[in-house]
Amino acid sequence: MENKKVWFVTGASKGIGLALIKQLLQAGHKVAATSRNSKNLIDAVNFKGDAFLPLKVELANDDSVSAAINETYQNFGRIDVVVNNAGYGIGGTMEELTDKEVRDSFDINVFGMVNVIRHVLPIMRKQNSGHIINISSIAGIAPSTGWSVYGATKHAVIGLTEVLAEDVKALGINVTLIAPGSFRTNFNNPDSLVLSENKIDAYSSIRAAQERFAGMSGSQAGDPEKAANVMMEIAEMSKPPLYLLLGSDAYARAFNKLELLSTSYKEWETLTASTDY
Repeated sequence: MENKKVWFVTGASKGIGLALIKQLLQAGHKVAATSRNSKNLIDAVNFKGDAFLPLKVELANDDSVSAAINETYQNFGRIDVVVNNAGYGIGGTMEELTDKEVRDSFDINVFGMVNVIRHVLPIMRKQNSGHIINISSIAGIAPSTGWSVYGATKHAVIGLTEVLAEDVKALGINVTLIAPGSFRTNFNNPDSLVLSENKIDAYSSIRAAQERFAGMSGSQAGDPEKAANVMMEIAEMSKPPLYLLLGSDAYARAFNKLELLSTSYKEWETLTASTDY
């Protein structure tokens, strides 16, 4: 029999996050879910009962995150699984993106996650148990042209998660990094995908590639319901994976990147070793 848990899920009003909390509630778990718009979240989930705690949260605001974590703990008495799912895509070359566009993306994709982890760790440490699942992207492993800042945010999530896992291992807390490929959500739509307002003609070919990506909406290979099911499955494991790719496209891109790194490192081995005493 599956153990019933308390979950805290960010970015839950759409996409994989929404699929996850619907499955969790159907399975009898308790769920605190965050969104910038609580009404949209409540309407999307369409669940009546005390097991669902919808929370309006500004993830970039540390006080807002702290209040949400505390309210979840006060309501449910514990927090077993955190899924840092909130995030959005941002496309544009370094020259086109403004300082605000770059910083806003890091605020949500990275620092919002940092805020959640910082405030949930004291609870999990006291429990001597917990599981933190951080959603990165295959773009954090093998980014594509025109998505430098998005790749940077998701690469930051990877580095953060790897060290976090080591830091909390002795405290009974598990950590998993998930790098999804393309899933049939609204990620490619304007409400989840930001393209630089500044357009420079010299980068027109990159912009055309971005437009093709946006046009893929509704035809991606990944099934968000199956992704949600996988997250529920690993939360039941005594030894869950640290690294988990989701989707055959993510798998192929990751191994292409591994081959590229291996080839490049070996090609320049002599130059690399030349700096030793």
